[in-house]
Amino acid sequence: MIQETRHPVREILARQPLFRQLDDSELGVIAAGTREYRIGRHEVVFQKGDPPAGMHIVIMGQVKLSIPSAHGSEKVVHMAGPGDTFGEAVVFLDRPYPVSAVATQDSIVMLVRKYTLERALDGSPSLSRKMLASLSVRLHELIDDMEACTLRSSMQRVICYLGQLIPAGIDAPCSVQLPSSKQTIASQLNLAPETLSRMLGQLVEAGLIQVSGRTISIASRERLLQFQA
Repeated sequence: MIQETRHPVREILARQPLFRQLDDSELGVIAAGTREYRIGRHEVVFQKGDPPAGMHIVIMGQVKLSIPSAHGSEKVVHMAGPGDTFGEAVVFLDRPYPVSAVATQDSIVMLVRKYTLERALDGSPSLSRKMLASLSVRLHELIDDMEACTLRSSMQRVICYLGQLIPAGIDAPCSVQLPSSKQTIASQLNLAPETLSRMLGQLVEAGLIQVSGRTISIASRERLLQFQA
């Protein structure tokens, strides 16, 4: 990772949802302990088992959080995009990172150091509430992931995932862009890559979607969600 100094850290932090309502003095405390890094595609941010350095904020690009296995495969836990945070939970627990973080694109990431975050939380009830809300959202995402992996069929997982990519309120034909590779998405859905390809093929045969690289053209959201393989 290459440390950057050309971007205004305080201004960037002020635009992040987590810090948006903080006053100048509170932002100053956080900005003083924040460092900006440029990370190349496939570069490791941290490895599972590393001691926590602090909370990371994705400014540009995408970072994959995953649990590696002894056999060389991985389970993708979360794909963090611009505005997303990760690593905050272990800061409070003072435990090693339970996942690995790798950039899937050239990215810019800010690191709010552990002691800085703790100091800011001590002085800001508003930030503490937002942090709790952020962790609660992450918990619900993990529960949804567990439900998808244990209670839904392979086709149901794929349909649900595609449905979440469609903007709310749209049922007319539209196109969505897969945010990551099909292999990564398959890992998120706890599917083998060939199973994901087979499910997409069945949806194509049913006339519900068309696939062109990472672009998925969807004829009707309602028909897609109601499809029974």
